[in-house]
Amino acid sequence: MNILVFGGVGQLGQCLKKVADSKGIDGLIYLDEIQGNILDVQLLNSLFEQYQPQYAINCAAYTAVDKAEDEVDLSRLINKTGAENIAKVCVKHNTTLIHISTDFVFEGKLAKALNEEDIAEPINVYGLTKLEGEQGISQITSQYFTLRTSWLYSEFANNFVKTMLRLGKEREELGVIIDQVGSPTYAVDLAGCILEIITSKSDAYGLYHYSNEGVTSWYDFAKAIFEFSNYSVKVKPLKTSEYPTKATRPLYSVMDKSKIKSLLGIQIPYWRDSLAICIKELGF
Repeated sequence: MNILVFGGVGQLGQCLKKVADSKGIDGLIYLDEIQGNILDVQLLNSLFEQYQPQYAINCAAYTAVDKAEDEVDLSRLINKTGAENIAKVCVKHNTTLIHISTDFVFEGKLAKALNEEDIAEPINVYGLTKLEGEQGISQITSQYFTLRTSWLYSEFANNFVKTMLRLGKEREELGVIIDQVGSPTYAVDLAGCILEIITSKSDAYGLYHYSNEGVTSWYDFAKAIFEFSNYSVKVKPLKTSEYPTKATRPLYSVMDKSKIKSLLGIQIPYWRDSLAICIKELGF
């Protein structure tokens, strides 16, 4: 079985490699943004002709949330058009598409666990273009899994956990947002979920939510990072209004994972348990 991984050298791509190697799953072809340029339709066609993949995993995305407010066209090109390009080639080759999306498709004003049927109302360009990508895929192919995830981190690439550990080494005190609430997701767990979908050969196609279990704020997430790494850092709670950013973030983006657990039988770890594993993998 051949599996094309677009965005294959990014955070999730590296996690897929780690999990696939540990489970002895072969056939994953990891493409960087040049080898697997999702904006180059001719290249995509030739890749699919060459490998005849059973699955394509789209980890490629424009994820610079604040920059996206100024780079609307580029964000839309990658998150919508690029995703649609892959979907169209998947249809030609009878390939199942696994696409990664985000909790940022939600407005985040309701303090309830959001399910796949809840209305998506993005409040920033990144969320809007990711939603447009989801919608485009669903109109092009029925043979897809779209996985919305949130607050992704791992021992690879740049992410909140690694930023906190770096700052914790340099500073005695840090201010972190306390009034934005969600669920951190260990990208290794998400990679395991993706590979489980593939190895189970499920045909329960559609839109799913996946994040680690539990609910926390960025403030409490930071506190847990320092707790597990034994850093003595004083964490000061900040309100969103005290830390303005170009893009507005959802205040509450906790996702309901009932569907992925019931239809696909996916087991989901608790966020603190996965964080402890990641911190250990980072050498603490």
